[in-house]
Amino acid sequence: MTRERLFTRPFVLVSLANLFQGMSFFLFVHLPRYLEDLGANAVLIGVIVGVTAIASIASRPAIGTIMDTQGRRPVILVGNVVNVGAILLYLTVSSLGPWIYVVRIIHGVAEASLFTALFTYGADVVPASRRTEGLALFGVSGLLPIALGGLLGDVVLAQAGFDELFLTAAAFAFGALVISLWLPERAPALEDTKAKTGYFEAIRRPDLLPIWFIIGAFSLVLTGYFTFLRTFIDDVGIGSVGLFFAFYAGTAIALRLAFAWLPARVGEKKVLFPALAAIAIGFVLLARVETSVDVALAGVMCGAGHGYAFPILFGFTVTRSPVAVRGATLSFFTALFDIGVLIGGPLLGFIISVSGYPAMYGVAAALISIASVIYWRWDRRYDYEDLDEDIPAPTP
Repeated sequence: MTRERLFTRPFVLVSLANLFQGMSFFLFVHLPRYLEDLGANAVLIGVIVGVTAIASIASRPAIGTIMDTQGRRPVILVGNVVNVGAILLYLTVSSLGPWIYVVRIIHGVAEASLFTALFTYGADVVPASRRTEGLALFGVSGLLPIALGGLLGDVVLAQAGFDELFLTAAAFAFGALVISLWLPERAPALEDTKAKTGYFEAIRRPDLLPIWFIIGAFSLVLTGYFTFLRTFIDDVGIGSVGLFFAFYAGTAIALRLAFAWLPARVGEKKVLFPALAAIAIGFVLLARVETSVDVALAGVMCGAGHGYAFPILFGFTVTRSPVAVRGATLSFFTALFDIGVLIGGPLLGFIISVSGYPAMYGVAAALISIASVIYWRWDRRYDYEDLDEDIPAPTP
């Protein structure tokens, strides 16, 4: 039996758009240092990052509804235009006053649109029979920026300053816009639009609830390095942001390119739980860091965990989502990462201010470990791992 093609023209184009968008986004891993230069402490950094998350969360229901009724491409194009403008607005920020919050809100809406629409488009063009493998390979376009964004940011800041960093991010965002112009529309089928349920009804499916729980925990602990690694590295004076994320993304990419088939071969959940355990081990290594090698090893463990956990959970979400409301469910899936930032930023920032970075990374390791056990017990009743087709849309 001939396997369905993965590398179609729409798949390649949306992957390239996601790559450029990701480069723009992950240059902002250096934002905490910028906020520190403006006078922010760990708690305020968490709050400012959290404001972006609030804007993203608030916009997600509308984004999901528009995608399911009008298609993915309009959301991608408008999101790219707003993203370019929002990044350029950082050039006008000079203090921690109200304007930084306005800029972060605009940026949050743009990122919500792009993150949701690009991933939904990617899920649309991947064959159902090769879903986990295809989503893992699509995710490489989001992992490369994790490695390259941190390193490129290190280089730009070493040679210039934050204005140049923002201009570099804007250039990548503009590149994503240009590529997106070539994307063919993925309009919802007429029969699908007739079978719609409401946004909140779509995301309350019982078989999706355990996924929402573990994704929420996963996204909360990711704040430990996506938000606070920059200031942690500055505090301990060991390693670099670029070093961690180079090994992080390099490991995840290598696993996806060489072993993307593994979850489908041995079972998604048999790979998922070791992946979540690897993330916990990575946090423990950060809590006990003594040399640059420890930073690199932490990147390897966290990258290995992310490399498998994200596409598996994303695939579960797609498989359990009726085609008619896939935009809604995937918009909520991506919103959970903003919710994680919204909660994790202030929470982990508070732990840092009270007990320091080792305690924060220890708490993160404990949280993802406990959440994994709860998810394992909760989700045992739902076994959709062997499904090759989308479940049907509900009858109104």
